[in-house]
Amino acid sequence: MSDGHGHGHGHGHGHGHGHGRANPAARLWRASTHLLTPHSHDAADRIDPALESSRAGIRALWVSLVVLGATAAFQAVVVLGSGSVALLSDTLHNVADALTAVPVGIAFLLGRRPATRRFTYGYGRAEDVAGIVVVLVITASAILAGVESLRRLADPTAMRHIGAVAVAGVVGFIGNEIAAQVRIRTGRRIGSAALVADGLHARTDALTSAAVLLSAGGAALGWRWADPAIGLLITVAIGAVTVSAARQVLARLMDAVDPALVEQATTALGTVDGVAGVERVRLRWIGHTLHAEVTLAVAGDLSLDRAHRIAHAAEDELISAVPRLTAATVHAHPGDHVVLQDTRIGS
Repeated sequence: MSDGHGHGHGHGHGHGHGHGRANPAARLWRASTHLLTPHSHDAADRIDPALESSRAGIRALWVSLVVLGATAAFQAVVVLGSGSVALLSDTLHNVADALTAVPVGIAFLLGRRPATRRFTYGYGRAEDVAGIVVVLVITASAILAGVESLRRLADPTAMRHIGAVAVAGVVGFIGNEIAAQVRIRTGRRIGSAALVADGLHARTDALTSAAVLLSAGGAALGWRWADPAIGLLITVAIGAVTVSAARQVLARLMDAVDPALVEQATTALGTVDGVAGVERVRLRWIGHTLHAEVTLAVAGDLSLDRAHRIAHAAEDELISAVPRLTAATVHAHPGDHVVLQDTRIGS
């Protein structure tokens, strides 16, 4: 986030160092205009939305935790009475899905802590670490369910209380779909990759719960192999979603962003009066908020004060135009011959 003194000094020119050479009257005038005309880049203007996003995420986790906890408890009772390995697989995944709310919730709480001298960007990246934990928990539950399904496929046994197993499958589907809707919608709204990955896992569990009905149908027909076979199919389906969730979390760890956001930022910067060109735009997710680093070209004959104002205007426009962008560092330097919106990512 720009602090009013850092724009442009990364290149050795610009206006970042000019305040110290200005006369006292000019410094007093600039200080007065900053006091009387607040900018949206002030830190206090962005803390409340970030905290509200964390609260929304925590609320979504609590709702899904209660729903999935109740679902898994009901299914566990039926598993003990029926001996269904397909329902066991589904129950294990529901338990795992409920447990993944713990690391994600901790990450949201950590993300609300202020930055320190050691963690100068704050603790928002804890959400990415939580995303890794979610993937590992899902993987472990899939392996456990797969091993049990293979064991039961080699030694099939008759399923008991087939009707109760079918009801448990329906309950599992409803519970998981509710949790998936809550997590995915909230995660996308606040920009949390970990919460979206958690919701995708719950959505897959909803489909696997529906597959338990096939297991019950097979058992009703006397097909003992149907139950463990469905258990294996459930394991494969969850493995596919695990790969998808892992790719999303790892992309976030590698600072991947939607190219459309970069284009949106570039377009917004190009509309700022006084910007001769957009040399570079860098965006990165820290938790569920975006941070930007921008290099702009301005006319070489501008005063330091004018370059300073252009940089502030660019920052304000950027934060206003790009969703979930809460901080931006803008560097401005002389460059009369730069082509407008010539954006080089990562260069």
